[in-house]
Amino acid sequence: MSIQSLKPFLAEQYENFPKGRTIGIVVLRTTQSETIFRTEGTGEPMCSEYVQAGLLPEHDFSIPRLVMTKRKQIAPERRKGREFLRSHNLLYNAPKGDTVCALNTNAPCEMCIDCFLYGFAAGGEGAQKSRVWTEDAFSVLPATELISDRTINAIFETGTMRDEKGNASTALNTSEYIKPGVHFVDIVTFKDVTADEFRYALGNILLTTRYGAVSTRVGRMENKVLGIFGGIAELPSSLELVQGIYDQLITNGKSLEHPFNSDALTTAAKTVMSTWTTKRGISLQLSDEQIDAVIADVDRHWSLEEQETFLKRLDESYESLRKVKDEGKKKGKKKEE
Repeated sequence: MSIQSLKPFLAEQYENFPKGRTIGIVVLRTTQSETIFRTEGTGEPMCSEYVQAGLLPEHDFSIPRLVMTKRKQIAPERRKGREFLRSHNLLYNAPKGDTVCALNTNAPCEMCIDCFLYGFAAGGEGAQKSRVWTEDAFSVLPATELISDRTINAIFETGTMRDEKGNASTALNTSEYIKPGVHFVDIVTFKDVTADEFRYALGNILLTTRYGAVSTRVGRMENKVLGIFGGIAELPSSLELVQGIYDQLITNGKSLEHPFNSDALTTAAKTVMSTWTTKRGISLQLSDEQIDAVIADVDRHWSLEEQETFLKRLDESYESLRKVKDEGKKKGKKKEE
């Protein structure tokens, strides 16, 4: 069935106005190395929040949970996609200059796949709201179980902590890190996307392997899709899902200690998700076989053999909109003259 199982919730082509087509995916993000999620510089604590442990009355006490903020998710995934756009010359020059479209430069091109799908605002002549919605992802276990300290030092080329003059190195610091094997449960929502846009955004999630600070050294992470839903409304929140998983694990007598078994967590998550099609606005849940078919479809389009054809086809789907922008600029110039 491939991606066609989601056809009722996919747009045939890009449209400026939303029409209430929503696809939600549940992603299990598992750290495969030491990882750092913080909002400030070195030495700051990991991002965490005190939230209710579960949804059941007996679990209404608060626990600290690690937080993988929405920006920590979306930024590396956008950069991953832009790597391939750049390699196939599918990034354009910004309207107000000759610089090629790049993140965090206040100069979006407003014409590439990334701009149309993930949106833009600062520095351009217009604005585009993102059609890939994210929210904070929470750890299942309490933060106190998942954090440890690491002492960092920097040795000289002599292989010791002293330079050639015998002066001791001052590059010594202790920093928190998240342990390997920590599970974050996340929900990503796609609004009014086409089939190729969905393949592009989901491919970015599946291909991205590094998150957080110092990602050239740590931050390895595996993303696994646990569920795909279609409807006219968003899925329950990531926090509500994590709390439901917590309830299921306690009910099943699981010991909530790190390292935690991924299979038990997956089973608990699927038990919680099995009731979601009864919720308002959610009408379709793909089976495990259908999810595998969708992921195989995405992998095929991102393969070396089909990647260039796929990306260029998606890029060309916006061509008529680029012409409208160009015509608008010409009319503006005539008025000024």
